[in-house]
Amino acid sequence: MHEYALAEATVARAAEIARERNIATVGEVVIGLGELQRVDRDAFEFGLEANRRTEPLLETARFVFVADPASCTCRACGHQWDLADSLQALPEDDRESVHLLPEMVHLYVGCPACGSPDYAVVGGRGVSIVAVNA
Repeated sequence: MHEYALAEATVARAAEIARERNIATVGEVVIGLGELQRVDRDAFEFGLEANRRTEPLLETARFVFVADPASCTCRACGHQWDLADSLQALPEDDRESVHLLPEMVHLYVGCPACGSPDYAVVGGRGVSIVAVNA
């Protein structure tokens, strides 16, 4: 399960960060969920709960989720935009392709200002740890 592996890595990294910062007990882990990752949140939360037992520092931690919207910057014209509207206009099969391999977004979506497929996806690509708090 994709989400379980993400949860396992998230718990391990959060514990590593806590140790680096000499945090004895983690109270909260803030996790950014990238729009392009399309994580099944229920499965991810299940994985976090299962994996927290392997890391004593996180046994009582609360997991807080924040959205990381997919955003782009066109290399041709400099236009910046949120990718959500462009993705919603795609058929479900194409959105699934982008979910499985985000780099494929350039095949389906062009810059809304100039149409160029030469843009950088600068946000919303994955799962990230935003903060580990005592």
